[in-house]
Amino acid sequence: MVDVSAKPPLLREALAEAFIRLAPPTLEAIQRATLKKGDALATARIAGIGAAKQTSNLIPLCHPLALSRVSVDFEFTPHGLQIKTLARCTGQTGVEMEALTAASVAALTIYDMCKAVDSSMVIESVRLLEKTKQEPA
Repeated sequence: MVDVSAKPPLLREALAEAFIRLAPPTLEAIQRATLKKGDALATARIAGIGAAKQTSNLIPLCHPLALSRVSVDFEFTPHGLQIKTLARCTGQTGVEMEALTAASVAALTIYDMCKAVDSSMVIESVRLLEKTKQEPA
């Protein structure tokens, strides 16, 4: 791992997103929570948060971080589901990997919950939208 011990602790935040392309009937089933596996959005939210907390166990050389906030939000579009994640901590290294991991795992969870009804799904556009750092208040 990179030695970050000389860096000052700063309030760090990262925003990431993923998009999963879904057929219209699948989108409707997610919105109505009628999938056989249950509520896909609630399950994906919990999976994304859990994944962010486990990033250092999943990605070699990532520092373990004491996250102070992780959020996973969803927006329906005519062609699929946009997943936006936010990770925050006060520390010596950034949280972009945690935000990206949360977005990726939330998208994979949606895929898993819908695979029985939609074989045309595509996970695309997993990306970092923004990262910031500032002196803690």
